[in-house]
Amino acid sequence: MEPVMEPVTLASIQIARHRLGDAIHLSPCQLSHHLSEHIGLPIYLKLENLQRTGSFKERGALNKLLTLTKEQRQRGVIAASAGNHAQGVAFHATQLGVRSQIVMPQATPLVKVVSTRNFGADVILHGANYDEACEEALRLCAEQDLTFIHPFDDPDVIAGQGTIGLELLEQVPNLEAVVVPIGGGGLISGIACALKESNPAIRVIGVEPEKLPSMLRAREAGAPITIPAQATIADGIAVRRAGDFTLPLVTRYVDEIVTVDDEEIASSILMLLEQEKTLAEGAGAAALAALLQQKTGLSSQRTAVLVCGGNIDVTLLAKIIERGLVKDGRQLRLRVYLLDRPGALFQLTRILAEQRANIVETLHNRAYYGVSLAETVIDITLETRGTAHITAICQALTLADFRFERIL
Repeated sequence: MEPVMEPVTLASIQIARHRLGDAIHLSPCQLSHHLSEHIGLPIYLKLENLQRTGSFKERGALNKLLTLTKEQRQRGVIAASAGNHAQGVAFHATQLGVRSQIVMPQATPLVKVVSTRNFGADVILHGANYDEACEEALRLCAEQDLTFIHPFDDPDVIAGQGTIGLELLEQVPNLEAVVVPIGGGGLISGIACALKESNPAIRVIGVEPEKLPSMLRAREAGAPITIPAQATIADGIAVRRAGDFTLPLVTRYVDEIVTVDDEEIASSILMLLEQEKTLAEGAGAAALAALLQQKTGLSSQRTAVLVCGGNIDVTLLAKIIERGLVKDGRQLRLRVYLLDRPGALFQLTRILAEQRANIVETLHNRAYYGVSLAETVIDITLETRGTAHITAICQALTLADFRFERIL
């Protein structure tokens, strides 16, 4: 018979911190001068992306593992995850000599599967999504008498994540506000409990993806509800249903929940990478996105922002960088119609050189886009310095009688 789970309290979080000891890295939380000036608040970045497995998830996973009985350790543990929770459980279970099985959706990127295996877990690919993988994990759990380690809806996991709150109180003098991403609610529940029970005046704001605001909907309904699946680049917080343990904690301790869309998250990832030299995944950049888009209502409070993970697929990162450059006016693609005769391309490139625009890529085409036999089309991608520079380039081409269109 499973023991009754104790509620999450400040005391349980303090015990978790003592239990974790030096096994978890004390992640830095330093003032960002650039972001502080840009946003107009003193901004401190809590870099949980620097943990051994690349996210905060290992705090809760290890705390749960350390509460297991000798018999439970001998039988082993199981979890369902497509990413950070999987790696946290796998790494620390292996360190403790505990056999771990992780059920991952079949579409999980190979790099995450390999990483989880390298940390020592037996990986089972099953199902089209997390829900189906979780069902299989629970089936195997009952069949093999294993201990299931939930990614967020478990008091021991929540208490482990809450140790971040205790660290913030020590690292940020006179802390006034904290902005935290929300998926199932394990991270923000633990942090909010630690902070509010220590200093009720600290404002705690949660951030969810606009496509999957499961905690926001649960708060409105007064109970967890399942919302339709949606694709988002913040896959680490793409949770369809809030937790039974986490919802009451969020309702009690979290002051506000806001949402951000994928474009806003992508801009935040690029900002962190370019200005802070910090790599964040979609979920890891969501909290900063809310501040960059001025969605929190904070005005002058000393604010800590959780960068909760950095395990991003490099292909997605490349797309985000390119889209971010376009959005910021630092990359421009034009389709220019030229007379098909010697010197036409030279005239075009001369104007672009005069405007100090760097050519990144060109593509000639004579057969498509409805061009006449006397014309050719060139798609040209340029590095630019911003929207004013783009305007100047377009004006110069217009004055030179070039026919062109901007490709979005």
